[in-house]
Amino acid sequence: MKRNFLILGLILLFSGLVCQVEAQHNINQVRAQSVKYQRLMALIDAFYVDTVNLERLTEDAIVQVLADLDPHSVYITAEDVEAMNEPLEGGFYGIGIQFAVLRDTLVVQDVVAGGPSEKVGLRAGDRIVAVEGENIAGKKMTYVDVHRYLKGEKGTVVNITVLRGTDRLDFRIVRDKIPLYSVDAAYMLDGTTGYVKVSRFAATTIEEFEAALKKLKGQGMQDLILDLQGNGGGYMGAALGLCDNFLKSLNLIVYTDGLASGRRDEFATAAGLFEDGRLVVLIDGNSASASEIVSGAVQDWDRGVIVGRRSFGKGLVQRQYPLTDGSMIRLTVAHYYTPSGRCIQKPYDKGGLEYEAEYFKRYTTGELLSADSIVVNDSLKYFTKVKKRVVYGGGGIIPDVFVPLDTSVNYLYFNRLIAKNVIGDYVNDYIDKHRTDLQKAYPDFASFNRDFVVTDGMIEDIVDAGVKAGVEKNEELLMPILPSMRLQLKALIARDLWDMNEMYQILNEENDELKKGVEILKDGTYDRILN
Repeated sequence: MKRNFLILGLILLFSGLVCQVEAQHNINQVRAQSVKYQRLMALIDAFYVDTVNLERLTEDAIVQVLADLDPHSVYITAEDVEAMNEPLEGGFYGIGIQFAVLRDTLVVQDVVAGGPSEKVGLRAGDRIVAVEGENIAGKKMTYVDVHRYLKGEKGTVVNITVLRGTDRLDFRIVRDKIPLYSVDAAYMLDGTTGYVKVSRFAATTIEEFEAALKKLKGQGMQDLILDLQGNGGGYMGAALGLCDNFLKSLNLIVYTDGLASGRRDEFATAAGLFEDGRLVVLIDGNSASASEIVSGAVQDWDRGVIVGRRSFGKGLVQRQYPLTDGSMIRLTVAHYYTPSGRCIQKPYDKGGLEYEAEYFKRYTTGELLSADSIVVNDSLKYFTKVKKRVVYGGGGIIPDVFVPLDTSVNYLYFNRLIAKNVIGDYVNDYIDKHRTDLQKAYPDFASFNRDFVVTDGMIEDIVDAGVKAGVEKNEELLMPILPSMRLQLKALIARDLWDMNEMYQILNEENDELKKGVEILKDGTYDRILN
């Protein structure tokens, strides 16, 4: 009786999903396949030689079906449903990443700014293959499993191993309270140019961003540089709200279109806070999804200039559908298109592994060093809405002004110090010992930024701590990175004394994309591009 009930539940699981989908095509064929699957389960249950877990078989079948569709359609167990939304909804103790389990691989989708993983140098795209020496690569993991591995009490340590391209890297991460703000920094670069760093698109993004705009406009902002580097996306509604502040009323922001869902247009309203000032948007290869909606709309309406490197290339829209047991599927239901008609989704017809490796191939093809190495498809040529400039679809947003990746310095030694949390531990200890003295010597950030110097003695202490942590001193690799190392230390100390805003003011001294953004506003390039 119990088994018959389970089989009946399986039938309802599949047919119930079908009934929820509006404008379902080929309903008779779907019904026939549901009956076919029910027959398979009944035969296994009645005649298979060994005991089997029908629920597990069904989940495996769902996973495989979705895997054959596209890289972003996934199955989420009932236990995972609540956990998966946590990184966008609130705070918790952990290592500070947004992740996805894609084809039995734990992939870092985004790193929370100011969180423990950012401090040790974890990056979007890293694949976590081991936790505390236990191999997790290729294992069937739920979101609950991942949280069990990575979450824990504040101050506890977790050691992980990641694959970054072909490199295998070890990280020691100290769990902490995870800040989940969207706007990491908002300040004036000069008397008329404002800077805003948006690290993700979450529930509070629009509120935070509009507060930042009002603050900067009150300080005399006429031009804005919006930094979306490393922003892996999030809520589409937050991207729409951000664009609404830049575009004129009834300008098309984005439209989605799918076989069953049909076309849906999203337009700007008359409520924008920054519809007229000059706008520069910074992107890189980790700018994805919602970031690409924003940069694509800005570019297509000739509203601003895009600076940096080609974005990730995610142009698929997912919708969540609940199943009968509390689980759900996140199913791709449409492509999204920029106002000119571009779909910027990169190809995924060669399978998940090839799809995940595409970003790392940009290193080997030379694309990150030269704009001439970016491969474009003339059949996917489009034109911007106002100035009729040529833009391309088929794989990310190509910037108007290219900024090559700086490969002149080898940061391997510094990255090892960060990965072992030598830098983070040193900064924590330094602040604990010197906080009172620092606050007396530097009563405000301006005096700290002007006068504080990272000494040779501080560097020596870090090198010695690195040796104790298993990072052998390498004078050849250390000397070229000393300026960056001093800057990073100063920025981290500033963050602990003040906030992320002050940290970015220091770090941005080495932000080549930001420097280029300021330059094109000053030297006439901005106006030449848009006029």
